[in-house]
Amino acid sequence: MTRFRVIPVSFLKAESSLPATVADLAAFDEIIDARSPGEFAEDHIPGAINLPVLDDAERQRVGTLYKQVSSFEAKKVGAALVSRNIASHLEAWFGDKPKSYRPLVYCWRGGNRSGSLTHVLQKIGFAAQMLDGGYKAYRRHVVAELERLPPLFGYRVVCGPTGSGKSRLLQALAAEGAQVLDLEELAAHRGSLLGALPGQDQPSQKSFESALWFALSRFDPARPVFVESESKKIGALRVPDALLAAMHASPCIRLEVPLAARVQLLTEDYEHFLHDPETIKRQLGYLANLRGHETVTAWQELASQQAWPELVAALLEQHYDPAYFKSLARNYAPSPADLSFHAEDLSAEGVRQLARAIVAAV
Repeated sequence: MTRFRVIPVSFLKAESSLPATVADLAAFDEIIDARSPGEFAEDHIPGAINLPVLDDAERQRVGTLYKQVSSFEAKKVGAALVSRNIASHLEAWFGDKPKSYRPLVYCWRGGNRSGSLTHVLQKIGFAAQMLDGGYKAYRRHVVAELERLPPLFGYRVVCGPTGSGKSRLLQALAAEGAQVLDLEELAAHRGSLLGALPGQDQPSQKSFESALWFALSRFDPARPVFVESESKKIGALRVPDALLAAMHASPCIRLEVPLAARVQLLTEDYEHFLHDPETIKRQLGYLANLRGHETVTAWQELASQQAWPELVAALLEQHYDPAYFKSLARNYAPSPADLSFHAEDLSAEGVRQLARAIVAAV
C-alpha cells in the first residue's frame, strides 16, 4: 500500500518564505533593483528595472546622517524618503499589476532598501521576494561563473587582420542561428586606437562582466561558440582570464581578405571619422613613440588632405597588420583544426554567403 507523508503547514510556510538566490532569477516575472540610479548605472542584473527607494542625493544624505549624527536620525529621515518613493512607484509602476505578479527585489546587500519595498508589496498581496545577499551576492556569483563557464564551451575563434569583416561575420553567423559571443558589441568598442563608438561610452568593467556572464550562461555546450580573436583589453575593458585562456586553446576560422576590400570596409565602418580629421590626427599622435614621428606626421598629413583610402591603406600596412600578426602568432598559433576562408566580397550578401559556408564546414 502506498504511504503518504503528511507535511505540516508550518513547514510549507517556511519553505515558501526561503530567500531567493541568483539561481532563481528566471522564476520571477520581473527583477527590481531598488538601489540608487548611480549604483544601477554602474552595474545591475541583466534585464532588471530600476525603482530606487532612495535616489543618489537621498542616499548620500542618509549616509551622512548615519556617520555624523546617529543611526536613529538617519533611519527617521530615510524612512520618510523611502515611504514617499515607494508610494510613487506604487502609483506609477505597480498600479496595473495583477495579483499573480511575482517580482524579485534586490538592493546592495539584501537589507533595508529591498526589504522595505518587498514588505509593502507582500502586504498588498503580491508574491514578492528579496534576493538573498542582494547585489553583492549576485556579483560574487558572476565572478565565480566567469571562472567556471568559459572552459565548458568549444570556441571557433574568427581571425583576420583589421578590416577583414570579423564583426560583420559574427552578426551574419548569429543570423544563421550560430552561437556568437560578440565581445566588441558587449564592450561597446571596436578594439583599436580608433575603436571608440561615436556618442557611446563603454560600460563599466562590472557591467561588461555581467553582460558576458549573461551571454555565456545561455549557450549550449554541445554547440560551437564563435568569437573574435580579441586581445586582453577591448578599449578600457579587460577580458576575463579564463575566457582568454579558452580562446587561445581553440581552433581558428582564418579569414584571407585582399587589402583593397579591407580598405573599403574600414572606410565604410569608420565613416564618422571622415568628417573629423582633427580627431583622427590627435589619436594618431599617440602612436608617435611606437611608429616614429616622421611616419605619424605623414599619416596626419593624409588626414588633413582627407585622403582616406590612402590613409587607411598606410595604417593597415605600417601599423595594424604588423601588430596584429605579431599578436596572432603569440596568442592564436596555427593548428591542424583551423579552417581558412578567402573572401573578397564583404557586402551584406557576401558576408552572409561566407557565414553559411563556415556553418556548413564546422
